[in-house]
Amino acid sequence: MTLFEEFEWRGMLYDATDGAREALARDKVTAYIGFDPTASSLHVGSLLPIMALARLQKFGHSPIALVGGGTGMIGDPSGKSAERSLMSIEEIDANARGMRAQLERFLDFTAAPNAARMINNADWLRKVGLLEFLRDTGKHFTVNYMLAKESVKRRLGGDEGISFTEFSYLLLQAHDYLHLHRTAGCTLQMGGSDQWGNIVAGCDLIRKVEGAKAHGVVLPLVTTSAGTKFGKTEAGTVWLDPQRTSPFKFYQFWLNADDRDVIKYLKFFTWLDRATIDALEQTVTDAPEKREAQRTLAREMTTMVHG
Repeated sequence: MTLFEEFEWRGMLYDATDGAREALARDKVTAYIGFDPTASSLHVGSLLPIMALARLQKFGHSPIALVGGGTGMIGDPSGKSAERSLMSIEEIDANARGMRAQLERFLDFTAAPNAARMINNADWLRKVGLLEFLRDTGKHFTVNYMLAKESVKRRLGGDEGISFTEFSYLLLQAHDYLHLHRTAGCTLQMGGSDQWGNIVAGCDLIRKVEGAKAHGVVLPLVTTSAGTKFGKTEAGTVWLDPQRTSPFKFYQFWLNADDRDVIKYLKFFTWLDRATIDALEQTVTDAPEKREAQRTLAREMTTMVHG
């Protein structure tokens, strides 16, 4: 089974650029996913992209966790109905430092030859000059191209519109992909389905500037069958930091998963194989009152995140 096929049976594949399937089957690729340092801890909403990187590494590919120390100063408009509040550089840097320990629960930063890397785009974005950026990156994109992106169209149709700051975010993410392509040999970017426009823009920039083929794979946005936002409870966000969400409350969050969601979560977030998950799915049908699938999910997730 290839990584692409693994994503398919687990329901983790939303869309992919042409040739991504073949590239993952043919080559050992270097791939990255971006993480915004908007809080001092990652939360369960970050788990699907984290597991995508972890599965990628397990299949012999090289993962990069890109911390948005530069892009976090702007804010991604994707999926947002209003402008973000800008954080200070000090806040962003403090949040970025806290990510490494949490990612080490999922990614191996020591395993040769495909050790995971954590890279901060502040290292290059905070140094690039405006005129240099406009000449080298901005000239490759028309305003028409940018206006056609879903994240921009949605905001233009709202009451608040979109600032030039957030409008330019797509260019920054494309610039990141080009930088990682040049410096780390990166040929695959992954992210949530709301990142599709930004990822394709990066593929286009690499093709125009380097004459090279780059790929994108996007994951589904995780939702609950009850219609509530995944990872949000009455008590608030479910964090990976035990100081913000205790291991007990973390365990309870998974134990309380709806029967309609639990198998999807087992496929998304655990390392259990297909036969084990199929057997647990049968228990949901035959003996839902025992909540065996939920107990397994809670145990697997709490062990993985908290030991």
